[in-house]
Amino acid sequence: MTGLADLPIRDDLRGLSPYGAPQLDVPVRLNTNENSHPLPEAVAEAIGKALAAELRDLNRYPDRDALALRADLAGYLGHGLTADGVWAANGSNEVQQQLLQAFAGPGRSALGFTPAYSMHPLLALGTGTRWVPARRGADFALTADEAVEQVREHRPDVVFLCSPNNPTGTALDPAVIGAVLRVAPGMVVVDEAYAEFARPGTVSALSMLPGHPRLVVTRTMSKAFGFAGGRLGYLAADPAVVAAVQLVRLPYHLSALTQAAARAALAHCEALLGTVVEIAEQRDRIVSELRRRGLRVADSDANFVLYEVGGDQSVAWRTLLAHGVLVRDVGLPGWLRVTAGTRAETDAFLAAVDSIQREGSIAPQPRPTKGTS
Repeated sequence: MTGLADLPIRDDLRGLSPYGAPQLDVPVRLNTNENSHPLPEAVAEAIGKALAAELRDLNRYPDRDALALRADLAGYLGHGLTADGVWAANGSNEVQQQLLQAFAGPGRSALGFTPAYSMHPLLALGTGTRWVPARRGADFALTADEAVEQVREHRPDVVFLCSPNNPTGTALDPAVIGAVLRVAPGMVVVDEAYAEFARPGTVSALSMLPGHPRLVVTRTMSKAFGFAGGRLGYLAADPAVVAAVQLVRLPYHLSALTQAAARAALAHCEALLGTVVEIAEQRDRIVSELRRRGLRVADSDANFVLYEVGGDQSVAWRTLLAHGVLVRDVGLPGWLRVTAGTRAETDAFLAAVDSIQREGSIAPQPRPTKGTS
């Protein structure tokens, strides 16, 4: 049987594993930051009707530029955006890949501040872009001075900023974005996949788009909208950026069914986003309860929480799994990430943590430093 080693695969891909989180059949799955709440029945029916209306014409290609969908997304985002400043694709990953295809690639570089979203370096690899892993502070914070120093040092063609950051969960101070914009020689991409969950007072980078033609804000319907299976991501930027991305997008990349389903979901955004408050409540509950148990926890503006287990995170991960709870080992020594789901799922997770602490697998830690308190 032929294996990868027998094929003339690119040298820089040899020995790598595809991106992904374990998909295991366990009672409580809190490892992929999905929205645990199913679609409301009325929304599911509306999406079903929208899909049915497209079926007869599936012999025809979809709207190549997804103009109606982009107009709906612009209406949802506000900030004076119109369809020509919005672009959509199959998840925010594809949007970011297209950005790298247009503005990076062979002979160019992209920089991100780690720990951050682990797909960014993989997207760079796939597009032949040199990846620069910049650093955060010991407490996972990122200051404007630290960011500027590293951008000036490496002069990347694309800078990735995550707000809220994955896996730490904390939103960026807008001053950091502004400082990077002033010194970055190329594009600045702010990944706001979890923006809808941010704590009150958090400022979106969307407000910074006017006057910054090299700023791009990417978002997704997978999280807050509970539309992960629909695979719809999008960006907001200067219309010139959208025009550039269209140079590299595949023909008819967004199916008629995806466009119809996303538009139907957007038409019911109030109902879909109704779970955001409940999820944020569970997130805050996880943060406070883990701290009450003596564990270090990063501040979170997302639908997940990063916490220190007090030992080998792989051991803690397996122990939680044995209790029927699946969380995410993001490869950060001593830390695990748990998605905020339903109240019942939070109950199960906290009960598992209590059991593990009684068993001695997780020990309370000293009080955290600023930024992870």
